[in-house]
Amino acid sequence: MVVIEPAIGSEETDLNSEKSSSSTEPQPATSAESAKDVSDGFETASEGEPGTDDEESNGGAGDEPQQEEVPSCDDAFNDEKLKEKALAQANDAKMEGNKLFGAGQYQEALSQYEFALQVAPEMPSSIEIRSICHANRAICFIKLEKFEDAIKECTKALELNPSYMKALTRRADAHEKLERFEEALADTKRILELDPSNAHARSAIPRLEHLAKEKQEKLKEEMIGKLKEMGNSVLGRFGMSIDNFKAVKDPATGQYSVSFQR
Repeated sequence: MVVIEPAIGSEETDLNSEKSSSSTEPQPATSAESAKDVSDGFETASEGEPGTDDEESNGGAGDEPQQEEVPSCDDAFNDEKLKEKALAQANDAKMEGNKLFGAGQYQEALSQYEFALQVAPEMPSSIEIRSICHANRAICFIKLEKFEDAIKECTKALELNPSYMKALTRRADAHEKLERFEEALADTKRILELDPSNAHARSAIPRLEHLAKEKQEKLKEEMIGKLKEMGNSVLGRFGMSIDNFKAVKDPATGQYSVSFQR
């Protein structure tokens, strides 16, 4: 009789294989391993660029602050020196202009005064010389009989110095030359306000008032004359003329009343 022994080695092999297979089953990953796996595909905060977290939490404080340049004392001193030098140049040009004016070279004097205005810095200490140069240009234009230009220069001088007497006087003279008597009268009255003892202004006011009134009357007569011409051109078609209408001035009110006469 043959006795068959069980295949113990085979079973052991199977068991060993089961143990082996069971030992190779995936084990739950630890937290450290999970973190490592994640970090393999994505950049974590700790692996980012250095200083990023601090910059973000500080609202971009990582950027270097830009400091405004503050002018040094030396720069301010040099700027003042340049202004003083320019003011001295302007004064020299003004003095040269005065010499040329005295020699009757008005056009050349104008150029010197203009140069002085160009180099004079715009600051409080230069207001006087700039207003003087504008007023001196005005008198040059008056000598050259360019009264409109003279008025403009006087106005510029008065914008810098509203109580500049010479500028007011020269502008009043230029207005009078252009028969703008009301404007000349206004400037002359202003002179008398600033200097009540000014005899020239006091004597000029009645004369200018008379000239202004005469001009107003002349303008009225010219206007009436033009109206007559227009009226005659229309009334002539009906056999009439403006002469049939008489205008009478009321001496009390200065107004006119019109009456019809055959």
